[in-house]
Amino acid sequence: MSKKISVLVFGTGFAGQGHAEAFRDMGAEVVGIVGRTQSVVEQVAKDMNIPYAGTDWQKALQDCQPDVVSIATPGGAHVEAITAAIENGCHVFCDKPLTESGETSKQLYDLAVAKNVKTAFAASFRYMPDVIHAKRLVEAGAIGEPLEVECISHFNLERDIPFGWSHRKEHGGGRLNNNFTHKLSIVTSIVGEKILSIMGEVRDDLVKAPIVEGVHNFKKRRDFIPSDLNDPDLKWGESNVEWTYTVLAQIESEMAKNPVSVLFKHGGLHPRFNEDHVVIYGSEGAIYIKGHYASGPLYVHDKENGWQELALPEDIANNVPDAEGDTEKNWRYLIRELLNDIKGEKVAPYQTFKEGSQYQQLIDLIRKNDNWVDVSHLQ
Repeated sequence: MSKKISVLVFGTGFAGQGHAEAFRDMGAEVVGIVGRTQSVVEQVAKDMNIPYAGTDWQKALQDCQPDVVSIATPGGAHVEAITAAIENGCHVFCDKPLTESGETSKQLYDLAVAKNVKTAFAASFRYMPDVIHAKRLVEAGAIGEPLEVECISHFNLERDIPFGWSHRKEHGGGRLNNNFTHKLSIVTSIVGEKILSIMGEVRDDLVKAPIVEGVHNFKKRRDFIPSDLNDPDLKWGESNVEWTYTVLAQIESEMAKNPVSVLFKHGGLHPRFNEDHVVIYGSEGAIYIKGHYASGPLYVHDKENGWQELALPEDIANNVPDAEGDTEKNWRYLIRELLNDIKGEKVAPYQTFKEGSQYQQLIDLIRKNDNWVDVSHLQ
């Protein structure tokens, strides 16, 4: 393929601009960008030197005729746009969550298979360098058989962040959609991709959030927290989705005789005391990675030496795309895989709408089966 692969981006906020920069850095040509507000999309296109800007994504598909459509809008706005892109024969790169429900996610996956287009699902923190290092260590038998994984995170998010898509289930909000997807992707990349069983509980600790106009960039929403939360004229929106979750899973591993047990514990609004972390426990040792998305450093434990920090192997470090933040680096990593696949080059397996569909169906089950066993009669 001699000419550059052309990309049309849906979304003008942090993710939309980030996707556009990532595709450019990986060698593609961004031919257009689409957003909800004409003035905003025109300004973003001007600032980023993108030739086409519009608010009608169907018209943009016809006008731009892209090879790839990049979806960077909230999850509740994905279905129609992705359907149209696939029907037009476009490959699709989509941020998490794939859609607002397992049913619609499955429909998109089936359509992509039927139309023979390539897809990429960006629950992409599996490409953190220390995650790749951990995967290599586990496969080499550094901790014996993997037995158990523990993922702990507390984000201490401000309760008064302006009301938006993240507060509503139907818009793709919630911590399962926007945190658990990354954690599950990290764990499966290390111990095995086959998820055998799952259970969990969710809780909405927020209830409401202030309604504020003018928030266009997800990353800058903290700047819009009202100074007077007791203002009688301030309007409030209701949250209907989880801000805290606890999930248990069993994952099949080629390196273990029995399923690997996994704990995912996340409090979106809770303050952290100790470091967030991901730990893989094995029959002969353990691997500890600091950070909620395994940002590092990485430590290995064995009986002789206890905990020892390991340096990142040079080949893994050299393969990390150049970008300012972890999110941006991981977008570039996955985009590089997708583009090389489109070009017909040999690539390692990467997450597609198959995983996006599976994850959304799992999230639906966790939310639906949120229950406790009544043992009050034993007291």
